[in-house]
Amino acid sequence: MSNNTGNTLLALLTGAIIGAGVGILFAPDKGSKTRGKIKDGYKVAEKDLKKKIDHLSEEVKNKFTTAKIDLEGSYEDLLSKMSYKTEDIISFLEIKLAELKNKNAKLQK
Repeated sequence: MSNNTGNTLLALLTGAIIGAGVGILFAPDKGSKTRGKIKDGYKVAEKDLKKKIDHLSEEVKNKFTTAKIDLEGSYEDLLSKMSYKTEDIISFLEIKLAELKNKNAKLQK
């Protein structure tokens, strides 16, 4: 979870708790009405939190998808570069082998 999103969720929860506490302390209504208001406030906070969690979940899913695509592209690039390097090494070794064969042929005479 990103720090910004974590701070947002923490602020949302803290605000809901403080708001409920202040509402109870300064409520001029009967207990049943106050409980109803708390219940309604809880439902609103619950919906907001669910929206934030869904948004965060979608954001994380998108980031993982992007990271996977980037990793696959990097892997393909690495394989391509390794293929070229392998060809260079094989060519180099073939040249060295030919040189050694020539030296060996001279020593055999």
